[in-house]
Amino acid sequence: MQEMFRELILDHARNQRNWGLLAPCDFDHEESNPLCGDRLRLTLRLDQQGAIAEVGWDGEGCAISQASASMFGEELLGMTLAQAREIDKQQLLDNIGLTLSINRVKCALLPLQVLVVGACDHAGRERWPALSED
Repeated sequence: MQEMFRELILDHARNQRNWGLLAPCDFDHEESNPLCGDRLRLTLRLDQQGAIAEVGWDGEGCAISQASASMFGEELLGMTLAQAREIDKQQLLDNIGLTLSINRVKCALLPLQVLVVGACDHAGRERWPALSED
């Protein structure tokens, strides 16, 4: 099973889905992980019902962060922003499917961080439940 997840991560790292920024867009935010240098910018376009119709992103970093961004983008398509707010750390890590060191966990969670921090900035909220500490 681990080998299947490794192959999936490598595929997403090499063949990134939804790569490239959207303009115009309804959401645009960038975050980075200063400890390892990973950087991710996420753009979203919403349809008239408020669902995520298009995802675009760019960034640089390790295979885990890039694959996680690619996988996360695919997951967001069709969700409403309310549904996206319900994604938590564990769900994203489950999608990766590998046991990661603490440093790699931060790489894998960078796409969620971009969504949560950006949405907080846009909505004026202090914090979303997805990043709450247990």
